[in-house]
Amino acid sequence: MQDLVPEEYKERNSLVINPVKTCQPIGAMYAALGIHGALPHSHGSQGCCSYHRMHLTKHFREPVVASSSSFTEGASVFGGRANLETALKNIFAVYDPEVVAINTTCLSETIGDDIGSIINGYDVPEGKTIIHASTPSYVGSHISGFSNMVKAMIKQLSEKNKDAKTNNKLNLIPGFVDPGDIREIKRILEAMDIDYILFPDQSDVLDTPLDGNYDMYPEGGVTIPELNDTGNSQATIALGEFASSDPAFELEKKHDVKPYTLKSPVGIKATDEFLMQLMKLTGKEVPAEIEKERGQLVDIIADTHHQFHGKKVAIYGDPDIVISLTEFVLSLGMRPAHVLTGTPDNKFEKIVEEMMEDADWDYNITAGGDLFQLHQWIKNDPVDLMLGNSYGKLVAKQEDIPLVRVGFPILDRTVHSYLPTVGYKGAMLLLEKISGALLDRRDRDTDIQLTEFVL
Repeated sequence: MQDLVPEEYKERNSLVINPVKTCQPIGAMYAALGIHGALPHSHGSQGCCSYHRMHLTKHFREPVVASSSSFTEGASVFGGRANLETALKNIFAVYDPEVVAINTTCLSETIGDDIGSIINGYDVPEGKTIIHASTPSYVGSHISGFSNMVKAMIKQLSEKNKDAKTNNKLNLIPGFVDPGDIREIKRILEAMDIDYILFPDQSDVLDTPLDGNYDMYPEGGVTIPELNDTGNSQATIALGEFASSDPAFELEKKHDVKPYTLKSPVGIKATDEFLMQLMKLTGKEVPAEIEKERGQLVDIIADTHHQFHGKKVAIYGDPDIVISLTEFVLSLGMRPAHVLTGTPDNKFEKIVEEMMEDADWDYNITAGGDLFQLHQWIKNDPVDLMLGNSYGKLVAKQEDIPLVRVGFPILDRTVHSYLPTVGYKGAMLLLEKISGALLDRRDRDTDIQLTEFVL
């Protein structure tokens, strides 16, 4: 097939066209919302904070609250210390959060504000907590920002008992997933009768019921005493190499709590590995209800295998989700032709390459890519399906390819954040979406052929 891009434009090192990611503070803000009674604070301009809130609000369809240091030209020149100190004073006086979680923006990072020094010189009200993370948008992605904020929770809040006794609990870092995913992970842990500390926990924060009352600080979220206690746990399971592993290793470094990094449990194999690790660490058995769900999933795959076999798919989005989705579609007999994440990291390409070592078809893999690159790949090697977030919908529309929306952000659909993608139940729901998209395309093509025959 003819290559549509001139040679001089094939290698773009300094230009991104339609990114597959968004900026660090969005991930940091989302992580902060997983702490009970926390108010995320954006140390930068009001415009940055408004954008971050808007993006999260559109995805979760929930009011996302956050405060800002409200930089003006003066702060850009002389630094934002006075802005931050004034903001903190107003925050505790007016909004009364238990925790303020500060993330930095491009502007405050560029002028070099030392947030740690500013906080150390600030008189924090009794019973209140301030944490902070460095999250410049010109480095990494929202996944990096999430990881940095969770790492800050560990670095600044975790403690170790003097007698070094464990609390017989497991720490679990779920990664950048929806509240519906967190609920499913907690359901599995509770079904296995495992004591745990899960953090951050956005369930009952960004999926609260409509009861006529507004609560700025809903009942959900990991508490400060629980975060303090993470240093006494027997082990940490990090779900996702890119979003969760750095905080887990930080806890090992600080308090010698053993980390175990697993793939995000999307699909049958990744969920199997998650359950096996839980069994190994706790000695608990997988209950019959979870085994039954696995059997049902296997039955669904067997019944629908003919729909998936040999279908070519393009997968894009956050690295942890993309890796697990790639593994899942391979188990369905599908052919991942184009696999791309916007988060730059060489580990991504190596992990996916290992999954694809038995592939007998051509494929593309890249980290730090963009939608222009994905679109070019698809033009040169068309696919039957796209899996990814809302950013790719225009590519799907232009190339007339079904798109199953998975990951973050999903801005043009609803309900998704309440439903799991992880676990066996999540895999069933994902299968239903993929099957429906492929069948809709087949039925539409059949209708077109029949119309042409009649004419």
